[in-house]
Amino acid sequence: MPIFAFIFLVVPILEIYLLIKAGGHFGVDWTIAAVVGTAVVGAALVRRQGLATLAQVRQALGQGQTPALEIAEGLILLVAGALLLTPGFFTDAVGFLCLVTPLRRWVVSSWFMRFVVTPNASGGARASGVVEGEFRRLDD
Repeated sequence: MPIFAFIFLVVPILEIYLLIKAGGHFGVDWTIAAVVGTAVVGAALVRRQGLATLAQVRQALGQGQTPALEIAEGLILLVAGALLLTPGFFTDAVGFLCLVTPLRRWVVSSWFMRFVVTPNASGGARASGVVEGEFRRLDD
Protein backbone atom coordinates (compact mmCIF):
# COMPACT_ATOMS: atom_id res chain seq x y z
CA MET A 1 0.00 0.00 0.00
CA PRO A 2 1.52 3.33 -1.00
CA ILE A 3 2.22 5.73 1.84
CA PHE A 4 -0.23 8.36 0.58
CA ALA A 5 -3.05 5.82 0.47
CA PHE A 6 -2.25 4.92 4.07
CA ILE A 7 -2.16 8.54 5.18
CA PHE A 8 -5.33 9.66 3.41
CA LEU A 9 -7.45 6.53 3.86
CA VAL A 10 -6.37 4.45 6.83
CA VAL A 11 -5.42 7.23 9.27
CA PRO A 12 -8.78 9.08 9.10
CA ILE A 13 -10.69 5.80 9.49
CA LEU A 14 -8.51 4.90 12.48
CA GLU A 15 -9.05 8.35 13.98
CA ILE A 16 -12.83 8.10 13.61
CA TYR A 17 -12.80 4.62 15.13
CA LEU A 18 -10.72 5.74 18.13
CA LEU A 19 -12.86 8.84 18.69
CA ILE A 20 -16.06 6.78 18.62
CA LYS A 21 -14.58 4.20 21.02
CA ALA A 22 -13.30 6.91 23.38
CA GLY A 23 -16.63 8.74 23.23
CA GLY A 24 -18.48 5.54 24.08
CA HIS A 25 -16.14 4.71 26.94
CA PHE A 26 -15.45 8.13 28.50
CA GLY A 27 -18.35 10.19 27.15
CA VAL A 28 -18.46 12.91 24.54
CA ASP A 29 -17.48 15.74 26.88
CA TRP A 30 -14.32 14.02 28.16
CA THR A 31 -13.35 12.93 24.65
CA ILE A 32 -13.63 16.49 23.33
CA ALA A 33 -11.71 17.78 26.37
CA ALA A 34 -8.96 15.24 25.71
CA VAL A 35 -8.68 16.21 22.04
CA VAL A 36 -8.56 19.94 22.85
CA GLY A 37 -6.21 19.33 25.79
CA THR A 38 -3.69 17.38 23.73
CA ALA A 39 -3.74 20.12 21.10
CA VAL A 40 -3.05 22.84 23.70
CA VAL A 41 -0.34 20.89 25.52
CA GLY A 42 1.19 19.75 22.23
CA ALA A 43 1.30 23.28 20.82
CA ALA A 44 3.06 24.52 23.97
CA LEU A 45 5.62 21.71 23.81
CA VAL A 46 6.25 22.23 20.08
CA ARG A 47 6.75 25.95 20.68
CA ARG A 48 9.21 25.32 23.50
CA GLN A 49 11.23 22.72 21.59
CA GLY A 50 11.06 24.76 18.40
CA LEU A 51 12.57 27.78 20.14
CA ALA A 52 15.31 25.56 21.61
CA THR A 53 16.06 24.17 18.16
CA LEU A 54 16.13 27.70 16.73
CA ALA A 55 18.68 28.66 19.39
CA GLN A 56 20.80 25.66 18.36
CA VAL A 57 20.59 26.75 14.71
CA ARG A 58 21.72 30.26 15.64
CA GLN A 59 24.57 28.89 17.75
CA ALA A 60 25.76 26.61 14.93
CA LEU A 61 25.61 29.49 12.45
CA GLY A 62 27.48 31.71 14.89
CA GLN A 63 30.27 29.11 15.03
CA GLY A 64 30.40 28.93 11.23
CA GLN A 65 28.85 25.46 11.05
CA THR A 66 26.03 24.24 8.86
CA PRO A 67 23.02 23.42 11.07
CA ALA A 68 21.71 20.60 8.87
CA LEU A 69 20.69 18.26 11.70
CA GLU A 70 19.02 21.09 13.61
CA ILE A 71 17.05 22.11 10.52
CA ALA A 72 15.92 18.50 10.03
CA GLU A 73 14.84 18.42 13.69
CA GLY A 74 12.91 21.62 13.09
CA LEU A 75 11.09 20.00 10.18
CA ILE A 76 10.12 17.07 12.39
CA LEU A 77 8.87 19.53 15.00
CA LEU A 78 6.79 21.21 12.30
CA VAL A 79 5.24 17.86 11.42
CA ALA A 80 4.67 17.19 15.13
CA GLY A 81 2.82 20.48 15.48
CA ALA A 82 0.58 19.69 12.53
CA LEU A 83 -0.15 16.22 13.91
CA LEU A 84 -0.91 17.54 17.39
CA LEU A 85 -3.32 20.17 16.07
CA THR A 86 -5.15 17.56 13.99
CA PRO A 87 -8.06 16.20 16.03
CA GLY A 88 -7.58 12.57 16.97
CA PHE A 89 -5.70 10.21 19.22
CA PHE A 90 -3.51 8.39 16.69
CA THR A 91 -2.09 11.61 15.21
CA ASP A 92 -1.58 12.93 18.75
CA ALA A 93 0.38 9.81 19.69
CA VAL A 94 2.62 10.14 16.62
CA GLY A 95 3.00 13.88 17.25
CA PHE A 96 4.02 13.33 20.87
CA LEU A 97 6.53 10.68 19.72
CA CYS A 98 8.08 13.33 17.48
CA LEU A 99 8.58 15.49 20.58
CA VAL A 100 10.72 12.90 22.36
CA THR A 101 14.16 14.42 21.82
CA PRO A 102 16.28 11.22 21.79
CA LEU A 103 13.83 9.53 19.41
CA ARG A 104 13.71 12.58 17.14
CA ARG A 105 17.51 12.83 17.05
CA TRP A 106 17.81 9.12 16.29
CA VAL A 107 15.35 9.45 13.39
CA VAL A 108 17.14 12.53 12.06
CA SER A 109 20.61 11.03 12.36
CA SER A 110 19.62 7.69 10.81
CA TRP A 111 17.85 9.47 7.95
CA PHE A 112 20.81 11.81 7.54
CA MET A 113 23.26 8.91 7.48
CA ARG A 114 21.09 6.95 5.05
CA PHE A 115 20.27 9.61 2.49
CA VAL A 116 22.89 12.34 2.80
CA VAL A 117 26.05 10.41 3.66
CA THR A 118 26.84 7.58 1.26
CA PRO A 119 29.51 4.89 1.56
CA ASN A 120 32.49 5.05 -0.77
CA ALA A 121 34.32 2.14 -2.41
CA SER A 122 36.72 1.62 0.51
CA GLY A 123 33.83 1.16 2.95
CA GLY A 124 34.14 4.56 4.57
CA ALA A 125 31.56 7.27 4.41
CA ARG A 126 31.71 10.46 2.44
CA ALA A 127 29.20 13.21 1.96
CA SER A 128 27.42 12.76 -1.34
CA GLY A 129 28.39 15.28 -3.98
CA VAL A 130 31.38 16.62 -2.05
CA VAL A 131 34.82 16.40 -3.61
CA GLU A 132 37.80 17.65 -1.64
CA GLY A 133 40.98 18.77 -3.33
CA GLU A 134 43.29 21.60 -4.26
CA PHE A 135 43.67 23.47 -7.49
CA ARG A 136 46.15 25.80 -9.13
CA ARG A 137 45.65 28.02 -12.14
CA LEU A 138 48.18 27.18 -14.81
CA ASP A 139 47.57 30.23 -17.04
CA ASP A 140 48.75 32.80 -14.43
